[in-house]
Amino acid sequence: MRTNPEPDPTNASQKRGRLDPLTPLIKRHLRFGWWSLLVFLTLGIVLEALHGFKVGLYLNVSNETRRLMWTLAHAHGTLLALVHIAFGATLHLIPSWNVRLRDLASASLVGASTLIPAGFFLGGVVIYAGDPGLGILLLPLGAVLLFVAVLLTARGAESLLNPDGVEPSTEAKGRDAAKPKAHR
Repeated sequence: MRTNPEPDPTNASQKRGRLDPLTPLIKRHLRFGWWSLLVFLTLGIVLEALHGFKVGLYLNVSNETRRLMWTLAHAHGTLLALVHIAFGATLHLIPSWNVRLRDLASASLVGASTLIPAGFFLGGVVIYAGDPGLGILLLPLGAVLLFVAVLLTARGAESLLNPDGVEPSTEAKGRDAAKPKAHR
């Protein structure tokens, strides 16, 4: 007979008795980031194997563009996977972030993380006299989406500052703590 597991007392969402509205978005980016990291690290291993076994499709001088495009796909995909993990880990720090802008940043990051590596990879599948294939045309759109995601995230992170828009200095914090408290 299967019983429901006991709630995890360390889970902050369960302690509050409700599901944190950010939880699905955080989980989405952490899942996307970790799975993307696995995919692009695997691509890196495949590229190393192609290099190690001296496969002409990858190493011939005439395929230098392919090698560059696939290496860029691996590098950008791996980096963007890490950005997803950082984005997911950052979301709970800025709960006052405008929901519409937060969701736009999220969707833009997913789009960029798909289009940029895909553009590089597909650009290397078929090469034309040393030039990348038509798949490279995905890259500018992915770059714009990444710019939008980073801009919106940076703007959302501004809410971490106090209402005056200035983060208190450590000196001011120390002075305030050193002041004697008024006696009643």
